[in-house]
Amino acid sequence: MYRRRKKKAKNVRRVTFILIVGIFGVFFNLSGCEQFGALPSGGSYLRIQQSENYNLAEDKFVNLEQNSVLSGPGFWDSPKENWNNNFFFNSNQTRPNGLMPESRSPLPYDFHKSEGNIKFVWLGHSTILVSIDDKVILFDPVFSNTASPVSLAVKRFQPPVIDLKSMPAVDIVVVSHDHYDHLDMETIKYLRNKGINFVVPLGLGAHLVRWGVSAEKITELDWWDETQIDGLNLICTPSQHFSGRRGPYKEKRSLWASWLIQSSDHSVYFSGDSGYADHYRQIGKRYGSVDLVFMDSGQYNIRWQYVHNMPEEAVQATLDMNGQLLVPIHWGMFTLSMHDWFEPPVRILAEAAKKNVNVLTPLLGQYVDVSKLPPNEKWWERLN
Repeated sequence: MYRRRKKKAKNVRRVTFILIVGIFGVFFNLSGCEQFGALPSGGSYLRIQQSENYNLAEDKFVNLEQNSVLSGPGFWDSPKENWNNNFFFNSNQTRPNGLMPESRSPLPYDFHKSEGNIKFVWLGHSTILVSIDDKVILFDPVFSNTASPVSLAVKRFQPPVIDLKSMPAVDIVVVSHDHYDHLDMETIKYLRNKGINFVVPLGLGAHLVRWGVSAEKITELDWWDETQIDGLNLICTPSQHFSGRRGPYKEKRSLWASWLIQSSDHSVYFSGDSGYADHYRQIGKRYGSVDLVFMDSGQYNIRWQYVHNMPEEAVQATLDMNGQLLVPIHWGMFTLSMHDWFEPPVRILAEAAKKNVNVLTPLLGQYVDVSKLPPNEKWWERLN
């Protein structure tokens, strides 16, 4: 009996040792992996240190208001809700039962010709193609199968409705921040030698350079900075979020942002990821009415309300910035929270009806001309 217990204890220690070695091996292997990108250095890092939004003492960027990631009640303040709404014990339908309906109609050959209007295609989550002033902008392009540095985690619900080879020629890529569901290494590598301009927040350019994008094609901006490309005005506006591709290791070394794109006749706002805060009102006060608002509306939870809008807050944020049409984003492709996958548009539409906000929830891949809006179909109900 003693020998058996001793052998069992020895086996437990052996397994524990193998697990520890394995975990450290994975970490140290990943710590140098290309997916992590690169940290800013040299002149870029000096510019970062001069930013009003950079905390020199802590060596990281900070938000205008709230710098905590976690919010809401503690576990024991609401144990039933927290027990039922976590990744391990969760009865919600966090993925569709089948393939989400898509629009497979090919895009018009002249998609880039905006004809004085705004045209767009939502590709799922936060990846969007926009045609404005005869220029094509691609926001937060993620075309890989996973939104993670490892292939087993955070898998797409389904393949991209438009593959990279079939996509219209892109003039500008705009990135909101460096999290994996917004900045995809393989997609960037595909786009890097196509003469595209990349417009990104401060510090994020280091990732792109490591992945082969020419530094001459990268424009880094701080909050409230502007740049002009081919007649378009691109304004880097605040968001309330955080950054980092290495977990808590050296996080917040690159800035996170939302974006306002202005042509001579129209404007488009792209929220990136953000919790609800006063920056929405500030943007509306500075720049006036916005024609089209792509607003963070999914992958929320009361525990991280500081860094992701709740659906009702997304509606209020649109009102704060005088948005004329709200298109919910950050849902419909990856499971990054515990709510039902279809809950964001349901709550958005309910709140928008109360506050008289115009909302459009297009199909994946659906071509939309904002001057001729299609009927608003509740297409997610087909899968429930």
